[in-house]
Amino acid sequence: MPTLIREAPLPEAPAAPSVGRAGGMLPSLTGMRWAAAFLVFAFHTYKFGYYGPEDEKAVAWATRSGSVGVMFFFVLSGFVLTWSARPKDRFFSFFRRRLARIYPIHVLTAILALVLAFTVLPWLRDGERTSPEAIVANLLLVSSWKYEWWQAANPVSWSLVCEAFFYACFPLLYAVLRRVGPTVLTAVAVLCILAVAYQPDDYYLYSFPPARLPEFVLGIAVARLVQLGKWRGPGLEGAVALTLIGYFAVPLVAGDHYWTALIGLTLLIAAGAAADIKGEPSMWRRPVLVKLGEWSFAFYMIHLLVMHSLRLWVGEKPKLDTLPAFGLVALAFAVSLALAALLYTYVEEPGRRLVLGKTRLTLRRRR
Repeated sequence: MPTLIREAPLPEAPAAPSVGRAGGMLPSLTGMRWAAAFLVFAFHTYKFGYYGPEDEKAVAWATRSGSVGVMFFFVLSGFVLTWSARPKDRFFSFFRRRLARIYPIHVLTAILALVLAFTVLPWLRDGERTSPEAIVANLLLVSSWKYEWWQAANPVSWSLVCEAFFYACFPLLYAVLRRVGPTVLTAVAVLCILAVAYQPDDYYLYSFPPARLPEFVLGIAVARLVQLGKWRGPGLEGAVALTLIGYFAVPLVAGDHYWTALIGLTLLIAAGAAADIKGEPSMWRRPVLVKLGEWSFAFYMIHLLVMHSLRLWVGEKPKLDTLPAFGLVALAFAVSLALAALLYTYVEEPGRRLVLGKTRLTLRRRR
């Protein structure tokens, strides 16, 4: 979810570069990250009860599957880490770089959430989720291993706990999957989709890191197929169409199984990467979408705290008429986006450089 797709420059020439090597920016995937983050935001506007009876049914149809945005982030993480992998990388160097991407904003938003919970937003305060043990577990990125703590501190940070687990697993997974051929990779991808499709309908598994691992492994397998030049999926237009079908079919599937969206999302990621490799047109590569994609992690991390804060003004599940409801959505979106831009500029990027020790290196070079 939080991985930035910019590990190496995109080849300038549109002629297809060697897809077997790591590297090559994939700006289309950065643009797609924004769409996924917005889906999660839209889903939460529905869950917060912004819409009155006249709009609720239509909005539910359009937004209640928005949590598949997190699924997109998990698949994308596996794809991007594989794409940018350094075969001789050391585990701790790799893990440090990954944590540098997510940890500064994680810590800041966790502190902000706790300050709000113990001052003006008492509904964020919970005996289990805000206990000292849960807070420590959250800061150590292990809180959602215990169901009662899965929304400790900043509620959306449970997905970072899953990401941290994926990061820990990645070196071993990559070492195995980079040595197998297209047939095995295809079989792994199919098995991952089946694992998601047949996962028990248990809400506990939604935030349990091992239960979400198949989505990450799926991203690794598909990335390897693209790198090997063996990917045979549809182009961007076809992938978008299949993604939309899968997304809107989700509410029609019994229970909360999101595998119908998973197939389309996986095809979309691969198609976006292939378009960037070949220099083909891609709406997702537009500068505004790429910039929003860079802000998407900060947006994801702050938007729920903004929406909780707005409850001070509109109350719980206000069920507003059409214009006030969409006005409230616009306000929540604008505030979240503005804060995301600030967090990216003044926390995420400087914090990453600080964790990696690049600030001191930059100063030395300037001298």
